[in-house]
Amino acid sequence: MSNTKILLDESELPTHWYNVIADLPTPPAPYLGADGQPVSPEQLGAIFPPGLLEQEISTQRWIEIPEKVRSILRLWRPSPLYRARRLEAILGTPAKIYYKYEGGSPAGSHKPNSAVAQAYYNKIAGIKRLTTETGAGQWGSAISLAGNMFGLEVRVYMVKVSYEQKPFRRSMIQTWGGEVLPSPTTLTAAGRQALENDPNCQGSLGIAISEAVEEAASRQDTNYTLGSVLNHVLLHQTVIGLETRKQLEKVGDYPDVIFAPCGGGSNVGGMMFPFLADKAAGKEIRLVAVEPSSCPTLTRGEYAYDYGDSVGLTPLIQMYTLGHDFMPPGIHAGGLRYHGDSALVSQLYHEGVLEAIAVPQLATFESGVMFSKAEGIVPAPESNHAIHAAIDEALRCKERSEGKTILFTLSGHGHFDMASYDRYFSGELTDQAYPEEALQAALRNLPQVK
Repeated sequence: MSNTKILLDESELPTHWYNVIADLPTPPAPYLGADGQPVSPEQLGAIFPPGLLEQEISTQRWIEIPEKVRSILRLWRPSPLYRARRLEAILGTPAKIYYKYEGGSPAGSHKPNSAVAQAYYNKIAGIKRLTTETGAGQWGSAISLAGNMFGLEVRVYMVKVSYEQKPFRRSMIQTWGGEVLPSPTTLTAAGRQALENDPNCQGSLGIAISEAVEEAASRQDTNYTLGSVLNHVLLHQTVIGLETRKQLEKVGDYPDVIFAPCGGGSNVGGMMFPFLADKAAGKEIRLVAVEPSSCPTLTRGEYAYDYGDSVGLTPLIQMYTLGHDFMPPGIHAGGLRYHGDSALVSQLYHEGVLEAIAVPQLATFESGVMFSKAEGIVPAPESNHAIHAAIDEALRCKERSEGKTILFTLSGHGHFDMASYDRYFSGELTDQAYPEEALQAALRNLPQVK
């Protein structure tokens, strides 16, 4: 039984990004400063170029993709959509399962969709250097690739536990000319404070963000970039969902449910936002974010204003959060180990438009291995979360004899994550649900906003 591979040609690459803010019934809450007042674009201009700031606050529905960005995206886009017929057969489900495969980019994930755009806007603004954080290394790889293409220096603060777990991601960053450091470091006040608090600190995305923002704010030639959370990042990722809609139209199908892994929200926004107008118009479609049970931001966090980093250098963002000083366990899905979530994803979840579930680590690896045996692609640990949810849904369809159409984002390959698979096969991986008392302790330190 052969799989169905649904392709678009280069002429069908999206010409515009879709801005979901234009169609939200409730305007997004403003970012706030430490004084509780809305942050001005001028204040954010210390670390972001004008082009990205305009996108961050835009209410325009369609924003044109610059041709220089599209010319690079064409190296791997449009990306293929597959119908997973072999997986369907193994599961014995009447459901149809589709997955959008983002692992064909040079960096092996969906992250270059935004990295190329961010590098471009910084280049035309005259910026020479970029700083950033990275969890599992996908974003660090992507921005190093993009920075190299536009002649920009890149320094990557990589969460220490992932720096040690994923050496080949480090090598990839260096191959494209990026500098990669294990965070926390002694180069920044934020890093030194983290190490003073815990000399054996394994790091977090919140700490790495603090370090990258601190450095960018201290140098006029340097700006900060990030791979998720902010509005302009999710905007760039909507090429995923826009392409997927066209591909499903080609085979006369439409999803009943969409799953995407969720850390900061770029996967969720990239795939799901282009389908939201249909849902708002009455279309029956479920949109489900899938997060790890060890970092359950949406499913156990609090909807409140919080900092995007651990120290408090970023503006306050209204989002689902586990607390900015939350220290997640060192799970192998490093890209999902973030204390907060996108303001847009959080708002839509809070309003009941999106759903969310949390799944344990071992189950995701079990599902990832099953998928790999069926489809031949070794998924990234982050992608395994969406795969696990899709398999569970397909099995429920089997029990109920329901012929649903299931769609998920396979956001990247796992070629640089085989050490994680080795630990799974040897029985060294464990499930690490976050203790309720530790979660409540982190939430007690949320900033008080009047």
